[in-house]
Amino acid sequence: MSSALTALAAAAPLAAGWSLHSLRLRRRIEAARRDPLTGLPTRAGFEAKARRRLARSAAAVVVIDLDGFKALNDTHGHAAGDAALVHTGRVLADRVRHWGLAARLGGDEFALVLPASTRDVRRQMHFLHVRLVQPFDYEGSALAVGASVGAVVTRPGADLSAALRRADEAMYAAKQTGGGWFVSVGLWPALSTVNGRRDGRPGTAEGRKAAG
Repeated sequence: MSSALTALAAAAPLAAGWSLHSLRLRRRIEAARRDPLTGLPTRAGFEAKARRRLARSAAAVVVIDLDGFKALNDTHGHAAGDAALVHTGRVLADRVRHWGLAARLGGDEFALVLPASTRDVRRQMHFLHVRLVQPFDYEGSALAVGASVGAVVTRPGADLSAALRRADEAMYAAKQTGGGWFVSVGLWPALSTVNGRRDGRPGTAEGRKAAG
């Protein structure tokens, strides 16, 4: 018995050390999956959780693109652009505080998964847009950016890629009319796609042509 207790006592520090190492490793992995500027998850972390959420729940999938972001950078500098991204991140983090997911997909593009039904999604998108375009403080000055918000309501078991594509189409529709919000109906794409992405998006042939 005494030898068994001695062995257990000797192993305890090793076990505690391994647990601490595992905790630190998990925290590092979690930090790597978050955008360092806004604190929101990056695309990879968001998509993994969003797929699980859509598999079991109805939800609204939302894509957001900031309007006037380049002009803000050009006029006030990149630090002001960073402040706009931080402001957007705070609005989205607050929106999903109790239920939902938010992410910075890259650049000035963000995504959300929210509890919503076809009946109330338009009210939610209006409220979200109002919050996004509110002025934020930057070095004592009130600055603001616009936002184009697109959404689609899904049923349990919906495919995330299809939902993001339709939300992106809705965002594009809002942007074409000067910003605001738009809600798509159904997951079938209304616009042609290149490798699963809407024509005109960065990374597609049309997007590269437009950028050039």
